[in-house]
Amino acid sequence: MPPFPGRTKGGHFREPSRRPCRCHDDGAPGLPRGGGLMSPGARPLLLLVFWTLAAPARPSSESDGGWQRRRPGAPAAVAEEERCTVERRADLSYAEFVQHYAFSRPVILQGLTDNSRFRALCSRERLLASFGDSVVRLSTANTYSYQKVDLPFQEYVERLLQPQDPTSLGNDTLYFFGDNNFTEWASLFRHYSPPTFGLLGTTPAYSFGIAGAGSGVPFHWHGPGFSEVIYGRKHWFLYPPEKTPEFHPNKTTLSWLQDMYPALTPSARPLECTIQAGEILYFPDRWWHATLNLDTSVFISTFLS
Repeated sequence: MPPFPGRTKGGHFREPSRRPCRCHDDGAPGLPRGGGLMSPGARPLLLLVFWTLAAPARPSSESDGGWQRRRPGAPAAVAEEERCTVERRADLSYAEFVQHYAFSRPVILQGLTDNSRFRALCSRERLLASFGDSVVRLSTANTYSYQKVDLPFQEYVERLLQPQDPTSLGNDTLYFFGDNNFTEWASLFRHYSPPTFGLLGTTPAYSFGIAGAGSGVPFHWHGPGFSEVIYGRKHWFLYPPEKTPEFHPNKTTLSWLQDMYPALTPSARPLECTIQAGEILYFPDRWWHATLNLDTSVFISTFLS
């Protein structure tokens, strides 16, 4: 098994630090001034998100790994969002990747790797059977992610892996991502095939996560990397380094989507798209990004540090 680079002392994978946001002179980082009516272009995504989060639970199926638990009679899935401004590419060569995307813009990669074995091992039943008693480290879902909480993985899945409350703040939301014990989870991680594309002078560091519908991390930036969805769907919002978004570092992405996104003019909107299971998003160095899980999602990122 190849080594997993980027481990910190104690056998944990390294999670890149989230950079501070731009703050207004009044000390309220990114807070919008005043309200705004929903713009027509924003409505499809907002309706999709709220409809998704409101959908009642029903028994899950093998295709979702047992993670989507809806009540009988509810739709099994929702329609794809109408707004996607990130290019999707299948059969992309490494030369094309370096020339057109690696240093300039995000891209969604399809068919780059086959992680069907890893996907099977990430079902709810298998992960609970293998790691239910393992202690995992959770981070608060805000820009800085300072607070850490340790608890058994089974407790996180059964008690905390719930749809996001739109009124909750980021520091009140615990999120499993980034602090993975290499030794304890090695039997799972050795089956993951990372993206085959790399960047000269960088070393990959891997972070595995599971999060409930409506959860996510608000805007932050770090080095380049890849993010693959194993189960569920994850919506991404991205801005280039020179275009700092307005946001509050302790407000959730769901709150930002509800309160600020509708008032954005077309020129102020981010690049965005929903990453489906089996797809990989590449994001370049220092690009601002925020994430929103539309379902309970299992995902793994490869950071190029």
